[in-house]
Amino acid sequence: MTLRKNRKAVLASRPLGLPNRGNFRIIDDIVGELGPGQALVENQYLSVDPAMRGWVSDESNYADPVAIGAVMRASAVGRIVSSRSTRLKLGEIVVGRFGWQEYAIVDDMTEVRVVSGSYPPSLALGALGANGVTAWLGFMNIGQPKRGDMVVVSTAAGAVGSLVGQLARLAGCRTIGIVGSDEKADICLNEFGYDVAINYKSDTFLDHLEDACADGVDIYFDNTSGRISDAVMGYLNKNARIIVCGTAAIESWDPLPTGPRIHRQLLTKRARMEGFLLQDHSHEFDSVVDHLTTLVDSGALKYREHVLVGIERAPEALELLLKGGNLGKTIIQVD
Repeated sequence: MTLRKNRKAVLASRPLGLPNRGNFRIIDDIVGELGPGQALVENQYLSVDPAMRGWVSDESNYADPVAIGAVMRASAVGRIVSSRSTRLKLGEIVVGRFGWQEYAIVDDMTEVRVVSGSYPPSLALGALGANGVTAWLGFMNIGQPKRGDMVVVSTAAGAVGSLVGQLARLAGCRTIGIVGSDEKADICLNEFGYDVAINYKSDTFLDHLEDACADGVDIYFDNTSGRISDAVMGYLNKNARIIVCGTAAIESWDPLPTGPRIHRQLLTKRARMEGFLLQDHSHEFDSVVDHLTTLVDSGALKYREHVLVGIERAPEALELLLKGGNLGKTIIQVD
């Protein structure tokens, strides 16, 4: 195999608070020779996700932190351009945890999913990938929606939240989206079909939330924690279901943040609160993607992508995402 240059984004330092572009550096490396059972993936699109904030921190998390000097952990979709594997075929489009780099060597034991269908490969990172499966399984399995339920979604215009809102509407639920700008509120109303969209940065946020939640909340899909969730918890209906998918509003867990306690609401409303991690549901991935593909093909499920070009933009894209400056699923197109 001809040696290839491989541009990478590596973690240079641990962030204090939110990660920024200064915590990463771009390096050039050389792709090594393939061994038996290995294949070379040329990445086309790289994912940028809120979970990355936890991955670069040394605070306790569900996964080991990315090591200093290591390629940034990330999902990516690309084409197999060389193979000594019996499982991974030349020319296949695959998605997996390939990292922020131009090329990745994978082997027969690497968790890789072949991408098929006529939709753009980038969707395998978003609506027809981890974001879509998270939205479906979290909402359907934990939320257990019933027609007429009131559903509140935080980060409602984001890669997961926008899909949750649409799935709720398709299930016959009423929907309230909480977002960080008036522009995102308009997108929720006009593109994703929310009944109500509220900007939590507005001075009238609490008043608008009270009006919208007058009949109570049956399902809360929580992507933020923090003061947004504190406010929503006061409107829970009896037997409400809360899906904890993210904690984007908490900048640090050391020391533990303090805030209103929700035990009383959970007790008196007999509510159920459950965390969701996609890694626990890999066996369901393909079947859920099939369902989502049908919805995307029919036009019932809409999506947005926020695309930046070049690996050099990846650290900037993460900073943008964590500050709420993106509109849709944030993706790096490898140049």
